[in-house]
Amino acid sequence: MFFMAEYGNMITVGCVATLLFFGGWTSPLGDLIGPFQNPFVNAALSLFWFVSKVFLFLCLYVWVRGTLPRFRYDQLMNFGWRILLPVAMLNIVATSLWLAYR
Repeated sequence: MFFMAEYGNMITVGCVATLLFFGGWTSPLGDLIGPFQNPFVNAALSLFWFVSKVFLFLCLYVWVRGTLPRFRYDQLMNFGWRILLPVAMLNIVATSLWLAYR
């Protein structure tokens, strides 16, 4: 069940990323292939473009997961507490100073 949930999460992230960043159901070719008069053909093409973009994102996701090293839990906690937290606090201070002197 955990593996199914992980792959379900990957599909959900792929759908959200496609909608937010990859143009959703629109064609990457623009109006090169113009809209057809038949609404069923337009719906099928929109579904095709959406599914193909999600599939490409899933391929990228699996490729990155397979090639990058995985960290142990203690390494992630060390990275989070010793590096990311001070960088985040520095970011907050720098942003507030920039807004104050702007």
